Amino acid sequence: MEKISQFLKEVRQEVRKVTWPTKEETFRYSLMVIIASLIVAGYLGGVDFVVKNLLERFI
Repeated sequence: MEKISQFLKEVRQEVRKVTWPTKEETFRYSLMVIIASLIVAGYLGGVDFVVKNLLERFI
């Protein structure tokens, strides 16, 4: 039981050292991830569409 207690104390100490992002940074990073995901999804959707049409023509 003492090992668990020591572990939790160390976790608490480490979490205090973390530099948490501000709301603005979190919003900006989340927006960047969403935009990048949409771009990748559009690209992959386009590639899928082209490959599907090419395969339908030749098969």
